[in-house]
Amino acid sequence: MKRSLFDVQHPMFRPLWLRILIVALTFGWTVFEILHGTLFWAFLFFAAGVYLCHQFFVAFDPKGPKERDQE
Repeated sequence: MKRSLFDVQHPMFRPLWLRILIVALTFGWTVFEILHGTLFWAFLFFAAGVYLCHQFFVAFDPKGPKERDQE
C-alpha cells in the first residue's frame, strides 16, 4: 500500500489528545497570522485546520489497516 506524504490516517494519530492538539495548534497559528496581518498565511492555516478537523474527527478510522482486514 502506497503512503501519501500527508497521511493523516496513519496509526500514529490514534490518540485523541494528539489529534486535538494538532488541530488546536493549526487554528492557533491561524489567529497568530491574522494578528500579524498576514491574511494569505492565515487562510492557508485555516484551510489546513478545516481539512484536519474533517480527517481527524469525521473520516478518521481508529483501527489500523491490519485490524480492518481481520474483520
